[in-house]
Amino acid sequence: MSESDLAGLRERAANGDRDAVDQLVELAGEREDLGELRQLAESGSADAAAQLVELASELGDMDELRRLADGGDRDAVDQLVELAAERADVGELRRLADGGNRDAADLLADLTEPEDEAE
Repeated sequence: MSESDLAGLRERAANGDRDAVDQLVELAGEREDLGELRQLAESGSADAAAQLVELASELGDMDELRRLADGGDRDAVDQLVELAAERADVGELRRLADGGNRDAADLLADLTEPEDEAE
């Protein structure tokens, strides 16, 4: 797709064309364009928000997942917990647990339990 075609698609999306939004979401996902997905999500596209969480998770982008999670995106919270657990990121799990996330608290307990028993 040429840059002018993409610009036209963005213009149509900005004018409320749902098909254009859907096409932009798909293209942004294929291009791994977090910025475009972020803009579409902020404009109200639930599909863009879901794609953004999925892509950020696939890329291991903790900062983007954290930003989304802190903004209230439950799927981003779940992915952030999962990614932090995979990385054994005790600091991130503790931050999430301190914020009231029960899954993070459970995983944190599992990760730190052997340490506590060794002392």
